[in-house]
Amino acid sequence: LFFEKSDAVELPIKFIPQYAGCYHCQILLKSSCDVRVYEIECVVNTDHAEAELEFLTPVYQAVVQDIPISNMSSQNWQLEAILEGEGFYGPPLINVGLGETAVYPLMFKPIAEC
Repeated sequence: LFFEKSDAVELPIKFIPQYAGCYHCQILLKSSCDVRVYEIECVVNTDHAEAELEFLTPVYQAVVQDIPISNMSSQNWQLEAILEGEGFYGPPLINVGLGETAVYPLMFKPIAEC
């Protein structure tokens, strides 16, 4: 099926979500000679948040901070952790099921005063 540019019709859609999550929508367009269904999926994330952690521990002793990660989407997450800085350790991957909260254990174990 080939359409000329003049055959295009704009269909403005306004979407105002109240919460983070995954929203699904179907739009049904009918005419006397055609039926079309468009499926739209919108993924809404929360605002970008920054956090600061302060670790206090003697040299060669570890301290662990459990960081909660909530998955409010409609699919499972497999997240990769990239840690930068000396003395920080944690698992390279973490799985968070849909609707679940998992804990990422971030460990700091300094080998010198810093």
